[in-house]
Amino acid sequence: MKNKILRGKILDNETRCAHYHMEIDRIAIKFYCCDTYYPCYQCHDEDGCGKPAVWPKDQFDKKAILCGGCGHELTISEYLNCKSECPACLAEFNPGCSLHRDLYFET
Repeated sequence: MKNKILRGKILDNETRCAHYHMEIDRIAIKFYCCDTYYPCYQCHDEDGCGKPAVWPKDQFDKKAILCGGCGHELTISEYLNCKSECPACLAEFNPGCSLHRDLYFET
């Protein structure tokens, strides 16, 4: 993660933030609008570019999800199909993130 631009109210080295900080909250999402990783949409709302935009479907092959456990970058398609687990280190991701999918990705 050291080479990635990560912003927001980050609480620890697994990308947990002030808004989402359970054990399984360990991803950051690169926002399409500003090409910067944030732990959540609220962090982006507070500290982002001010012009939120979702990833278009034709770009789901781009790496835009960062595992806070190991630093592995997943494509959007990999993330959406990973069953809430990092394919590299097997760390669990929060399945509840799917409730906010429309804030990050075109549906």
